[in-house]
Amino acid sequence: MVKKVAFIGAGSMAEAIIAGMVNKNVLEREQIYVANKENEARLEELKGKYNIKGNTNKEEVIQEADVIFFATKPYDMEHAILDTKKYIQSHQLVISVVAGVSTGFITDKLEKEVAVIRAMPNTSATIGYSATAITKGKFATDTHISLAKKLFEAIGAVSVVEEEKMHIVTGISGSGPAYVYYLVEAMEKAALEEGLDEKTAKQLITQTIIGAGNMLQYAQEPVSVLRENVTSPNGTTAAGLRTLGEYNFQDAVINCVKSATNRSRELGEER
Repeated sequence: MVKKVAFIGAGSMAEAIIAGMVNKNVLEREQIYVANKENEARLEELKGKYNIKGNTNKEEVIQEADVIFFATKPYDMEHAILDTKKYIQSHQLVISVVAGVSTGFITDKLEKEVAVIRAMPNTSATIGYSATAITKGKFATDTHISLAKKLFEAIGAVSVVEEEKMHIVTGISGSGPAYVYYLVEAMEKAALEEGLDEKTAKQLITQTIIGAGNMLQYAQEPVSVLRENVTSPNGTTAAGLRTLGEYNFQDAVINCVKSATNRSRELGEER
């Protein structure tokens, strides 16, 4: 049973996970601690917003924690590990949500037999709809995976993958919400240019995205069939898709995902 979790890093991903845990009542607020490098104003913001605990004293935050989340920027990760490893004990579970950083790198820097889980959630964790992939390091067991899975299932859906797949996971689901938001921005702009008011445009587009997502989740047909079912010959949808094809929309999306995936690999090599 988890009695205390500690977050090293207080950025947007840490906040998304904390918000999900609080909103879904995974843990009591007083069981959640957070520390960062030096930004006390940010710590005060999170403490006030979620009524959790924390300060810049990492030893105090980590002490007696069952689970320690590393949620720093990739280029801060090595420093964060070196700064905290003397406080981390072998019975604690370390979970990293840092893009591009392997479990092997973390284990090597910790210089002790600590269970490490690497995870890639996304910011939809805030409302309990994250798509999270997890993978285990050298000293992590199936029991550790089960614990991590339970924690992340409280903020969305969880998949267990091989570590070598984590870069593409980052490119698809880690960065994926931004791709959808970018599409919605374009749809909203088109709606406004055609005279639809902003409130109505947002409502219609948002519900369209929600409906399509639910169709993808619950329908039995492949996604290509779902698309074809909406597309009448020579109809409005066909006209729209034809224009997307002229602009090589699918190629753009494929290359977008590959660019994010390759950047994840680069982040793993830059430290």
